[in-house]
Amino acid sequence: MNDRLVRPALRAIEGIEVASAGKVLEDYDTDWLLRHGVQRGLEIISEAARRIPPPLCATRPEIPWAEIIGIGNVLRHDYHRVAGPVIWNVVLIHLTPLEAALLAIEADLHEGS
Repeated sequence: MNDRLVRPALRAIEGIEVASAGKVLEDYDTDWLLRHGVQRGLEIISEAARRIPPPLCATRPEIPWAEIIGIGNVLRHDYHRVAGPVIWNVVLIHLTPLEAALLAIEADLHEGS
């Protein structure tokens, strides 16, 4: 059960990292498959974050959990307003710290098992 909390998000982060390796914003803007793959990965991360209990999120206050959850809503419902540079910034800057936080939460869950 505990693996189900963070594993989907970690798999999505890994997929985004693989797909975006060596790419730049122009690639993201012009490659339909890359753009939609990244956006779908962020939707999965958002949904997984929604399922992490608040006390676990509180152990990683450096992560903007509300924004992570919110980006999924934007991608699902206001996708026509999504700016490429904003999403690409998430990929370049925010995924690595999120991955570290999720791995720490996962480790805490395994210790508590």
